[in-house]
Amino acid sequence: MPIRSFLIALLLGGLVSSARALPPGDSGSAGDVSRTDSLRELQAGAIRTGQADWGHWGADPAKYTQWGQHSNRLIPVYTFGIDLRSVSGDNSLYRDRKRIEQLYGYLPAGTLNPQADYFDQTDIYRLQQSAADAGKRRIILFIFDGLDWPTTRAAAIYRAGEVRYQDGRGSGLHYQDYRGATTDFGYMVTSPYCDGGRIDVNTQNVETAAARRRGGYDAKLGGAAPWSTPADPQYLISQSRAQPHATTDSAASATSMTSGIKTYNDAINVDPQGRQVETIAQKLQRQGWAVGAVTSVPLSHATPACAYANNVYRDDYQDIARDMLGLQSVSHRANPLPGMDVVIGTGWGDNVTTDRSQGDNFVPGNRYATAADLQLIDVDNGGRYRVVQRAGGVNGSKALAAAATDATENHHRLLGMFGAGLTNHLPFRTADGRYDPAPGRMKIAERYTPEDLDENPHLSDIALAALSVLSQNSMGFWLMIEAGDVDWGNHDDNIDNSIGAILDGDDAFQAVTDWIEHHGGWQDTVLIVTADHGHYFHLTKPEVFAEAGRQRKN
Repeated sequence: MPIRSFLIALLLGGLVSSARALPPGDSGSAGDVSRTDSLRELQAGAIRTGQADWGHWGADPAKYTQWGQHSNRLIPVYTFGIDLRSVSGDNSLYRDRKRIEQLYGYLPAGTLNPQADYFDQTDIYRLQQSAADAGKRRIILFIFDGLDWPTTRAAAIYRAGEVRYQDGRGSGLHYQDYRGATTDFGYMVTSPYCDGGRIDVNTQNVETAAARRRGGYDAKLGGAAPWSTPADPQYLISQSRAQPHATTDSAASATSMTSGIKTYNDAINVDPQGRQVETIAQKLQRQGWAVGAVTSVPLSHATPACAYANNVYRDDYQDIARDMLGLQSVSHRANPLPGMDVVIGTGWGDNVTTDRSQGDNFVPGNRYATAADLQLIDVDNGGRYRVVQRAGGVNGSKALAAAATDATENHHRLLGMFGAGLTNHLPFRTADGRYDPAPGRMKIAERYTPEDLDENPHLSDIALAALSVLSQNSMGFWLMIEAGDVDWGNHDDNIDNSIGAILDGDDAFQAVTDWIEHHGGWQDTVLIVTADHGHYFHLTKPEVFAEAGRQRKN
């Protein structure tokens, strides 16, 4: 998400959240309050002093919170039910001058690499299309927003309680260790076509995107693998004097994975000239598949938006939601899209009176989906969606499960909207599962009431609800699952929140693989686990995180 919007949301969330923080305990319960939370203490101490000998965000080891934006690090990809041979190694497009020129519209300096083992984000689209062409009938794209190799390793070390690896796929997390299906590991370039340009959300026109800083990836500067030490640390954050290649945002990167093109930052499934492109979900839906997108952050944020919508600007949330729900939007006035079968995320309770970024048709009220639109789609009003939202005194997991059962039994679509007030995401579970975040860059820690925790489902619940509804379609289904709050933790330079979000997503991955094993197995299923981009955390003393993990287990 844009850092400006993130910091405003975090500030508001920290100031207005109730002071009735949940007593510390496992998984949000009032457990053993005497137990040491070493990782929380490490994070809090680093923010208090501005330094940490065990790690830092940015290129300067002396400053713990130097960098809070994205990076161009190579991103890990884990596949299940399909391998990566068609896109990696000898088949990497980064070994082919013409393919690079077709991808970026020119040959970026340093980007041609005859030894490249890595591939490109657009290859994720091609892998999904190849899976469908090969007869697969269940395709799941699991995106940990903002997750790169170093933060994956930090979470794996913490969960395992030991330092197990220095490079490669690694072990310690479920998606690293799972072997219930054919599996492969690789890594990809995330650089966009170019930085964001001037756009007009009302007319859906792009004015100057092509004139901005362009994309590319120079392995000699950034590293040939995610664990490589970059020759120019500033290169990976677009601050190299020698080679300032653009750094991606979530919109451009997710568009690459769902539509197979490079585009400008802020674009939702439009090319650099603003022309709409068809997503893999739209294409499969035309062939009879059911499609869905679920997330731990607002339902019309950039990554879930790219599963289905078309818009020149990622922050046009209400119109993006209209695309996702099959309603008339600014980008589909005459012929609305059919809409997705399942949409679940957060955004509940975020009500605003103005939002200039959404154009002239913005409706005061909920920032992400208008009350009128939600009423229109509700089956109780003649619409097609069983709508479930956070409600006072109602357990979120149970409410979502009941709505999914109703949608399944009565052949409805499903829309779920939850969230912890103005924090705009599911509550951070933190690394030890006690939902008690330490401060990050803003030096304000989020606080959750018992109601925040009880009235919201977990990402595992959300994923299983989507699978229940989508799997009723005998033609097949496509599903995006996003652990979006990893990105929020990383933007805040908060390793405790980041690892907690990773572990929460990892638990959801295990729930998904359990569901697959009990519902037909892997013969017709492909699951891809990856991220849209990285950040810039450096873990310099991994043994410190191993010790914190052992203390958690004890």
